[in-house]
Amino acid sequence: MRSHVTFLSDGRKVAGHLYRPDGSTAGPRPAVVVVHPFGGVKEQTAGLYARSLADAGFVTLAFDASYQGESEGLPRYLEDPFARAEDIKSAVGFLTTRGEVDAERIGALGICAGGGYVTYAAQTDHRVKAVASVSGADIGGLFRDGLGGGRDRSVLRGMLDAAAADRTAEAKGAEPRLERIVPETEADAEGFPTLYQEGRDYYRTPRARHPHAPNWFVARSVDRIAQYSSFGLIELIAPRPLLMIAGTEADTAYFSREAVASATGPKELYEVEGATHIDLYDKAEYLPQVTTKLHGFFRSALGDG
Repeated sequence: MRSHVTFLSDGRKVAGHLYRPDGSTAGPRPAVVVVHPFGGVKEQTAGLYARSLADAGFVTLAFDASYQGESEGLPRYLEDPFARAEDIKSAVGFLTTRGEVDAERIGALGICAGGGYVTYAAQTDHRVKAVASVSGADIGGLFRDGLGGGRDRSVLRGMLDAAAADRTAEAKGAEPRLERIVPETEADAEGFPTLYQEGRDYYRTPRARHPHAPNWFVARSVDRIAQYSSFGLIELIAPRPLLMIAGTEADTAYFSREAVASATGPKELYEVEGATHIDLYDKAEYLPQVTTKLHGFFRSALGDG
C-alpha cells in the first residue's frame, strides 16, 4: 500500500510516498528510509527499492529532497548536501511518529549520491540502526576530484569562481543559472564516461523519465557540494551494520570500496558481477540479486515485522 505523506525539514514541506506491506495489520514494524540519487525523485529507482522492501515486510519511505520534485524549497533544483542530510534525519523523525513503525528499528538505504547522503546522516544520527547503499557515491568527491579522482584543483577553482559570479548576479536580481546533470540527448552523451551515458539513457528516455526530474541543478550548488564529504567520519557508524552494494563494472565502485575499507564496524562490500552503476537502478537481470541481499541485511539488522 502506498500513500502520499508530507513532513517538515528545516521548515520546508517535504513530499514522500509511504509504503506499507499489503494486507498487514500487525505492528509496529521495522522501517527503512530510501533516498534518491542526485537529480532523481521518489517515483524512480528510490520508489522501486521502497516497494521491494515493503513487499518484504518493511514500512518504507521514499521522498523528494528539499528543492526537488514535489517538495518545497527555493531556488528550485538546488543541490545542498547538508539540507539533504537534514531531510534524511527529518524523514527518520517522521517515521518515529507513525504507529505502524517501531522507532527502535529504522534503517536507511540510498542510491548513488543518496548512498553517500545516508552514510553521512547516519554518522551522527543514532536513530538509524542500519545503513545500506546501492551504487553509492560521494558527490563532494565527484565535484572536487572528478570521476575516478585526480582532477586538477584548478577545475574546482574555476567552478567556484563561476558560483561566486552567480551569487553576485542573483543578488542583483538575476534568476539562478541552471546546468544539466546528465547529457540531454544521445548525441550530447558522446565522449562522456559510462556513468553519464547510461544516466542519460535512464533519466532522459521513457525508461525512467519523470516530469518532476527535469535534469537541471542550480550551478552555484557547487560551493556547497565542494565542502561536503560523505565518508569522512564513516567510522562513527559502528557498531551499527553497513552494507554497500556496487557493480563490478561501475565507474563509481571505488567510492564503495574505499568507504568500506575505512569503516570499522560490521561492514560488507557486496559486488554484483558485470553490473555498471546505472544497471543497479532497475535492470531486471540484477535487481533480484540486489533486493534479496538488501532484504536479508535489513532483516538481520532490524528483525522481521
